[in-house]
Amino acid sequence: MTKRRALGQHFLRDAGIARAIVDLVAPSAQDLVVEIGPGEGALTEELARRSGRMIALEVDRALLERLRRRFPTVEALEADARTWEYGRLSRPPGGRVLVVGNLPYSVSKPIVAALLEARASLDVMALMLQREVAERLAAPPGGKVYGALSVLTQAVAGVELALRVPPGAFRPPPQVESAVVRLTPRTTSPVPPELERRFRDVVRAAFSRRRKTLANALAGSLGLSLGVVREAATTSGVDPGRRAETLNIDEFVALTARLS
Repeated sequence: MTKRRALGQHFLRDAGIARAIVDLVAPSAQDLVVEIGPGEGALTEELARRSGRMIALEVDRALLERLRRRFPTVEALEADARTWEYGRLSRPPGGRVLVVGNLPYSVSKPIVAALLEARASLDVMALMLQREVAERLAAPPGGKVYGALSVLTQAVAGVELALRVPPGAFRPPPQVESAVVRLTPRTTSPVPPELERRFRDVVRAAFSRRRKTLANALAGSLGLSLGVVREAATTSGVDPGRRAETLNIDEFVALTARLS
């Protein structure tokens, strides 16, 4: 079994969908493109044709060698996309840094986290994910899908659920549906830099006990008294009896400021 198969990767084989994904970032000859998990090259062919410089990150050595033979102008690297240092990328003169990838479902969340951590160096991303994960990233407040992943992602990037991709577009067809999200890092975040770590803690704590009220979930998860949490919520303009999934990002920021 190859490393790619072990990670649960399914190869895109639909050329029309490949073009639609690349169109989401619209590369030009001035742009640097990083492709995550090129596999058999369905996206690589379109990206290499339209971009200036291109880097491809592949974990499977056999696929990597085939890629290098087929696309000699692409900088194909044997690399783990979860730990590769995206923050070291430099924008080309007059161009952008774009990221495109059909992410292995089993490791998609740490890859997205690494990309968002390096967001200052990136301009636009188009990422294929399991549909449920994509929907969570893009979910608005008020529903069961909206959670900590939604809040923490949307606080630092614009998220668009751009394409749904059927199983038949892959070889072998996966047992789940896929979707592509378009992520655009924000130039300014609603979360002040000094509150970023506490913000993550508060958001995760709020959603850790979804059936409980906001006050009870935060008190239990953060080790604070119920009185302290209720006062912090009330003074920040948030009803402590609400559920976490009803709060928007600005409300989480205001609450974090009171709990810091």
